[in-house]
Order: sequence, then C-alpha cells, then structure tokens
Amino acid sequence: MTGSGFTAQSTAAEVVGGIDLTGRRAVVTGAASGIGLETARALAGAGAEVTLAVRGTAAGERAAGEITSGIGGGRVLVAPLDLADQRSVAAFTAAWHGPLDILVNNAGVMMTPETRTPEGWELQFATNHLGHFALATRLHPALAAAGRARVVSLSSVAHLRCPVHFDDIHFRQRPYDPGLAYAQSKTANVLFAVEAHHRWAGDGITVNAVHPGAVLGTNLSRHLTREALDAAVASGGHTFKTPEQGAATAVLVATAPRYEGVGGRYFEDCAEAHRHIPGTSGGVSDHALDPDSAALLWRVSLDTLAADIRG
Repeated sequence: MTGSGFTAQSTAAEVVGGIDLTGRRAVVTGAASGIGLETARALAGAGAEVTLAVRGTAAGERAAGEITSGIGGGRVLVAPLDLADQRSVAAFTAAWHGPLDILVNNAGVMMTPETRTPEGWELQFATNHLGHFALATRLHPALAAAGRARVVSLSSVAHLRCPVHFDDIHFRQRPYDPGLAYAQSKTANVLFAVEAHHRWAGDGITVNAVHPGAVLGTNLSRHLTREALDAAVASGGHTFKTPEQGAATAVLVATAPRYEGVGGRYFEDCAEAHRHIPGTSGGVSDHALDPDSAALLWRVSLDTLAADIRG
C-alpha cells in the first residue's frame, strides 16, 4: 500500500482535515490527557460524538470542557472506566447503547513496579491487553451495528523486545521485569488486532494496531525515572513527538477512507510499518503478526476472563 501522504511530523488535526464525522460515535480510552486527549479533540473537531472513557471523571470533565470550548461546541461525554477492574469494564459496556463507529484503545500503563490485580494478573498485561480485550469484545455488538466500525489499539515499538510468554504471562515463575512485561503487553495489542480483524471483518469491523511514537510529557511515562528519560533523549534513539503528533497515526487509521477494510496491520508515523529487520529500528516484528499466536492469545484471553467470571 502506498503512503498516506502524512509523516511522523503530521498532527491529528492535519490527518483528519476534510473528513466529516458528523453522526459518528467514538470512544477513546485514557482520554483525559496526552495522546488520548488529542485523539478525542481531533475526532470531536471533525464532528464525532466522543466519549472519554477515563479512570478519573473529574479529569475527564476538565478535558471535555477544554475540547468543547476549543472547537466551539460538539458533544463530548465522560464515562468512568478502569481497565484493570473487570467490573468497571462490564459496567461501562452495559451502560453503552446504540452503535459505536470508532473505538480507540489508547489507555495504558508502562514500566510499573510489580503490581497485581485482585485476580493475580500482572498489571501491565491486565490493563493494556485484558482490559481492552474485554472492552472491545463486549462492545462487539455495538461495533457491528455501526456497519463500518473501526477499532484502533495503541501498541509500541517496545513490542520488538519479546513475544507474549504464554507459559508465564503473569510472571508467576520468572522474576518480574517491568520492561519485558510492558513489551509483551504491547505485542498482545498487535496480536489482538490481527485476530479481531480476522474474526470481525465479516461484520464490517476493521481492526488495526498503531505505534504512536515516543512522546514525552504524558502520564504513560510517569514510572520512568528522570534519569531514564534523560538517557533516552541523549541516546538519540528516539525522535520525540508532541502529543498532537503522537495522536496522528491512530486518528488517521480510525478515519481515513483509504483504510476502509484494511485491517490486521500495524502502523507507525502515519503509514503501514515495514517488517522489522534485526539490527534496525522501527517496523513490526513477525512475532506480533503471527496468526497462530494471535489465535492462541484470543483463546487464552477468553479463558482468563471466563475463569474470573466463574470465580
């Protein structure tokens, strides 16, 4: 597929320019700040009704007010959602009525100290993958009802570090490593897109994963030390983006007519990513696009959630 015409420096407002989302409904998780806020702002600015699905509703209300005042109106709603709490996910989806055109799985945690949910799940996998998996699958009827819905899951270049460790996803046998835990959760985000698109394309639902790029100053990096951030800048290994630029790829994939029906793929810098070549930066790893791993992750996720329900 040829390029989109946009680049790593493009902003969310630029990629959605000229697209009319009037009458469309969107949900953006983690939309109270950072990339999620800019994603919601761009979608609302194009005419969509946007629900900010956030852990803190007070922060969500402030974000909604900022968006509506900036675009001169628009319908921006706020709803509580804690992706690490399956009861919260169930409550959010039970309260949703009518079709859903766009779901952006943006929220996430990164490099957290070893933390477990009440079920015993490792927090990064529970939040970044299982929470969004439960959200999307529970919203499947609403997405199917929309007719031409799109789901976008935010992954990361960190997925290159490792596949999902199916024998010990939750670090019960091996020593906890926050970097590897984050990396496998981001691989899971891509594998989800692969399998969800395979299963749901017949319902008119297009599912993709995107890497937003390295964005400083967001809540995602709150568990990194100042020294780690300074080292990343000094290493030259990243070209850092503004939140407006970081939101661009997700907004592009969620709205551009050229990507209608194009699913199960991984995008970065406003274009479909190339296959990663060891020793180089960027691209998407073969382990993240492997259809067998994607199917296995789907079954494991269903079994994990079902066990929690039975419990």
